[in-house]
Amino acid sequence: MRAVAKKAYGQHFLADPNILEVTGRLAALTAADVVLEIGPGLGVLTVFLAERVAYVHAVEVDRALAPELESALAGRTNVNLVWGDALRLDLARLQPVPRKLVANLPYNVATSLVVESLTGLPSIDSWCVMVQREVADRFFAEPGTKAYGAVSVLVQLAAERTGFHAVSRHVFRPEPAVESALVAFRRVALPAEFARIKLVVEGAFSHRRKTLANALQLAALAERKRTVSALHSIGRAPDVRAEALSPGEFAALTKALNA
Repeated sequence: MRAVAKKAYGQHFLADPNILEVTGRLAALTAADVVLEIGPGLGVLTVFLAERVAYVHAVEVDRALAPELESALAGRTNVNLVWGDALRLDLARLQPVPRKLVANLPYNVATSLVVESLTGLPSIDSWCVMVQREVADRFFAEPGTKAYGAVSVLVQLAAERTGFHAVSRHVFRPEPAVESALVAFRRVALPAEFARIKLVVEGAFSHRRKTLANALQLAALAERKRTVSALHSIGRAPDVRAEALSPGEFAALTKALNA
């Protein structure tokens, strides 16, 4: 009996093998790579990866997929199948240490998985992930655009985009209600005090209709007067909104607030 995709897990199984080649190209796979895959589903991408890299850690939360997934991976000694919620597991302890995250991410947790991996998985040097098209656009959106938000700032402070490929909904079963995209990016050096920057960024965007100074006060991160002074020091007006600041300006703002 074929496994049924579960909406609760954001599952959509890949049905077009041509997308695998695109994934491999964007991920720049090599025979020496150790790859982390989250949400292997029926194992289509897992098998593709296992045939091209040294080792694959495949993390799956849905144990109902066990019969088909374990059958697909039978005999592959370079695949470590891990059962559990990727957001709860201590993936930083995996051995051998993964350097790339390559996955068709479950739609309902894709953003959280990427953001958490920026600091929670310091060994990951590059990502190639399938996500909803609007999520892919959000990762590298420009300041002042509708898609630009906290996720955009955090991803762009930690990584630079290396590839993008739009993906039709018709390559999945069942078909999702939205279009998808493969987006690839690689790590850059994190700015100092990234954890503090993350708090400021999330607070700044928590009240999008407010000025940044008012938003940070409402988030109990800084009094308005202090934020206005910090904004002045980076050349910004006191009534500026969060979506106007570039990722670099958020790092500078956080430094000024700390000072």
